[in-house]
Amino acid sequence: MIKDKESPIRSCRFVYIAALVFGTIIQFSDESEFVVDMSKTSLVHVPKDLPPNTKVLDLSQNNISELHLSDVSFLSGLKVLRLSHNRIQGLDISIFKFNHDLEYLDLSHNQLQKISCHPITTSLKHLDLSFNDFDALPICKEFGNLTQLNFLGLSATKLEQLDLLPVAHLHLSCILLDLEDYYMKENKKESLQILNTKKLHLVFHPNSFFSVQVKISVNSLGCLQLTNIKVNDGNCQVLLKFLSGLTGRPTLLNFTLNHMETTWKCLVKVFQYLWPKPVEYLNIYNLTIVESIDEEVFTYYKTTLKSLKIEYVTNEVFIFSQTALYTVFSEMNIPMLTISDTPFIHMLCPQEPSTFKFLNFTQNAFTDSVFQNCDTLTILETLILQKNGLKDLFKTSLMTKGMLSLETLDVSWNSLEYDRHNGNCTWVGSIVVLNLSSNALTDSVFRCLPPRIKVLDLHNNRIRSIPKDVTGLETLQELNLASNSLAHLPGCRILSSLSILIIDYNSISNPSADFFQSCQKIRSLKAGNNPFQCSCELREFIQSVGQVSSDVVEGWPESYKCDYPESYKGTPLKDFHVSELSCNTALLIVTIVVPGLVLAVAVTVLCIYLDLPWYLRMVCQWTQTRRRARNVPLEERQRTLQFHAFISYSEHDSAWVKNELVPCLEKEDIRICLHERNFVAGKSIVENIINCIEKSYKSIFVLSPNFVQSEWCHYELYFAHHNLFHEGSDNLILILLEPIPQNTIPDRYHKLRALMAQRTYLEWPKEKGKHGLFWANIRAAFNIKLRLVTENDDVKG
Repeated sequence: MIKDKESPIRSCRFVYIAALVFGTIIQFSDESEFVVDMSKTSLVHVPKDLPPNTKVLDLSQNNISELHLSDVSFLSGLKVLRLSHNRIQGLDISIFKFNHDLEYLDLSHNQLQKISCHPITTSLKHLDLSFNDFDALPICKEFGNLTQLNFLGLSATKLEQLDLLPVAHLHLSCILLDLEDYYMKENKKESLQILNTKKLHLVFHPNSFFSVQVKISVNSLGCLQLTNIKVNDGNCQVLLKFLSGLTGRPTLLNFTLNHMETTWKCLVKVFQYLWPKPVEYLNIYNLTIVESIDEEVFTYYKTTLKSLKIEYVTNEVFIFSQTALYTVFSEMNIPMLTISDTPFIHMLCPQEPSTFKFLNFTQNAFTDSVFQNCDTLTILETLILQKNGLKDLFKTSLMTKGMLSLETLDVSWNSLEYDRHNGNCTWVGSIVVLNLSSNALTDSVFRCLPPRIKVLDLHNNRIRSIPKDVTGLETLQELNLASNSLAHLPGCRILSSLSILIIDYNSISNPSADFFQSCQKIRSLKAGNNPFQCSCELREFIQSVGQVSSDVVEGWPESYKCDYPESYKGTPLKDFHVSELSCNTALLIVTIVVPGLVLAVAVTVLCIYLDLPWYLRMVCQWTQTRRRARNVPLEERQRTLQFHAFISYSEHDSAWVKNELVPCLEKEDIRICLHERNFVAGKSIVENIINCIEKSYKSIFVLSPNFVQSEWCHYELYFAHHNLFHEGSDNLILILLEPIPQNTIPDRYHKLRALMAQRTYLEWPKEKGKHGLFWANIRAAFNIKLRLVTENDDVKG
């Protein structure tokens, strides 16, 4: 999230040459059949069965000792040939005369002592003959025809001024000169003129003190790199004198020292020598300080130096003055200083207003005391303190108080914590980019942030949520919360300007479906690799993802997969589907409840219309009575008839029953059961009705409009009708005393309607002359001999 301001710095490190190599290889390796990699295969000669269409051939790190024309002549399309780290001792350039497309030839790290010069393909761009056993520089006059040559690697044990004359007219990008085995005769000064190259890389012996006194002059040199520099106080002047011939030209802007072993005194002298020179970028990699570190006088002349970068420092001096070491760096009058991967435990605050705009102290051992109460870094814009020993975020905020121009602060990979009880954080108001990643911060960090923060990196901490009551985050545009423990996507109520959110590798199972509605300005969301719980809530989030641009949700769909339930684990969210009915509770309730209500209403209407409660009560009484009857043996039930007939009538018709019907039947010795004289006290009316019907051979119903209006009469008719079906006999006698209009019969008396429609009834005649026939029909119904029980057990006789 923090851009290194040193990125435009130009470097002549050999890495760039490697980049050129690999760039070429990648360019030709799009189709695998054109690439042959046989490196590290213990070959002793070039294989004869190589594919003729090979374009890239890697035979490095083998045991090949000879090259012949027949080895490569048939590879007419060969462009890249790597033969480094073999045992080749002689080279005849003519073996490549048929390889007209050859652009890259690496013969470094062999045992070459001589070459036979012949014309060579002019398409060659990279020729590396370095780290071999040449006495003189292996330059052929034919090399002057290599007009496309960019890189030339050479080695020699002695130098002559005009060795490079054949290629002096070429405009090379880089020359690598291996001087590991260089030696100079006593009292003889050598010189070498290199006319045109942008970069010059000189490699010396790694274990010998620097003693090269050759004078090298280069026109238009822009970048110089020296590798394997070993100096002490005794030969430091030899190095400075060697540099005098190379660093005086105004075109030299980039100077790199790699693998340098020196005393502190000599290092300060090198700084002092280069300070007034035109060099703008000074880089020192793999620096070892030996012997002692004492206070040295350093005069900070006006300088064109823009950046000093020192990486990978080993300090073999264990007892020294900290002030002597740190003061030299803290007082430098340059814009950019990088000291990384060193054992420095502190850095002093400049005594005077500093020119530093960029400071990088990555991977040192700084503590919370660094730069406290420092008011001289007023124009500092970027401060990087990665991988140090910072522990207190509150003190870190105090550190910035005097850095009035600070915009970017990187304190990642420390052990920072924040406790609100320490007090409110005091940040300089100019910070807009803050990297707090890989620390030990919790939710409270959101109460300790700069007021105008725009870019905030908090990944790899211990954050569980963003407190809803925090303020001051209205300007935040980019937030990285990856690799924490958040369970929910944060909304944008307090993050009104948020446009980029990175929140992958957290504990989010059900991201909010209204995230995109809440965060209208979001341009990029990276929320993959979370333990998504595939449920109805997630379904709504998936739908919302489908409504935004495909560029907004990064890593979709490959990084978004179900983690739970097990049946869906590993399923991409885009393939997770669940029905609307199972997710919409309201719809589910309506689907279940509405039909239930309709059914309930229908049953209720039917019950009211058919008087179902009444029938239920009757069935209940009937069932209880029948259950008691089943407990009585069959023979006993056959001996329980006590009456010829049970008469059911309305009280309004009692006069006719008592004056006409009963006397007429009883004079024929027909025993009659009437409710007012035969019901047993203490029993329910329904139970008495059922008992009387069961103990009577026939049931006589006197029908009239009054009967229809009597509920008890209807009960008696109901039970008598059930007894008819149970006993399987014809035991009902209907007497129509008065006509009953059909429209006067209530709907609930549908059994009465059915009986009157299906069965024959006796109609009481109004004319007296017809009474005799009526009584004859009645008596005929009892024309049977019955053995009636006379004991009065349950029903009165």
